[in-house]
Amino acid sequence: MKKDIEILVAKDVHIAIIREWNDEFLSKDWNAYLINNRTDTIEMTIVVSKGFDQDKKTSTMRHGIGALEPKSFKKIEWIQEDVLALNNEFFVTFFAENKLFEKRFLFPKHTISENNLIKVPVLDREGVLTKG
Repeated sequence: MKKDIEILVAKDVHIAIIREWNDEFLSKDWNAYLINNRTDTIEMTIVVSKGFDQDKKTSTMRHGIGALEPKSFKKIEWIQEDVLALNNEFFVTFFAENKLFEKRFLFPKHTISENNLIKVPVLDREGVLTKG
């Protein structure tokens, strides 16, 4: 039974970390976004995130995103400054084309920084994008 389940590697789905102004706290914060750069809707989307290195780790966070239209994005979570010194992993699972897709995104420690900002597709803002 388990061998009959085919899990495909997702393409054109990204995680971006964006530095943006927070009006409430009057500060610049880092926020993680899920981007659907596909031409179809992704459904039943789940994102699992955690920070880690050799001797430290954060709590594992689970986010039920649901459906995400083509060429759109959704904020996942705010990232604390302390966590930027850790490896940050995001594991995305979703259904599309009546199939299950998944992809692991890893931001190695200290790569989420102002020095690594690029133009992020779909969001049309500057941020850090991983290769996946």
